[in-house]
Amino acid sequence: MALRRRRAGGAKRAAVLQAVAEVLAARGFENTRFTDVSAASGVAISTLQNYFGSREDMIIEAMEVFTDDEVTALTAAAADEADPWRRLVALVDRSLNNSASTRQILVEFWRSAMRDDDLRDYSRDVQARYRAPFVAAVREGGEQGAFTLAHDPEAVTDLLLAALAGLIVARVQHHPTPTPAEFRQVLLAQLALMLGVDDPIPHRTDRDE
Repeated sequence: MALRRRRAGGAKRAAVLQAVAEVLAARGFENTRFTDVSAASGVAISTLQNYFGSREDMIIEAMEVFTDDEVTALTAAAADEADPWRRLVALVDRSLNNSASTRQILVEFWRSAMRDDDLRDYSRDVQARYRAPFVAAVREGGEQGAFTLAHDPEAVTDLLLAALAGLIVARVQHHPTPTPAEFRQVLLAQLALMLGVDDPIPHRTDRDE
């Protein structure tokens, strides 16, 4: 679904929305104002009002663009791996190593969707598209005989995504948590048990945050 959106701004709108996302990550939904975005983007408040109408619509559109970009990036990561298990590992690694600002924006998106009907409907669409590569990898692994599926692929995916989302929330709140590398070790070991994978934990070459 498309959320409420004006058409003003053209190519400059993308740069402004990036600035909105940066302010949102730093200040949160309630404290992101036209004045903050104007300072971050160099765009006059009157121009921002012409682009977006209200402060709320500006923030919601930034969330929509940001989450669309996240889904696109996840889909691209999945397309790079033909092997179902290594594809799942790549998807897990991308989630575990998101930037601090990405985690902040995701939590703000989830919080805001609890209170805004349009955003809640949109979040369902985002979730369906986000989980699709995970479900596809689990299902393909079962069909190819690479996985021994004792559980429905949808249920396996839901458990995996719940674990990843839980860690994001804990890290945003600065709760004591294992490092991404430690969490990865445990999560992949448990996922491998569910899927009957013998060699569960491929080495990660790029740096964990």
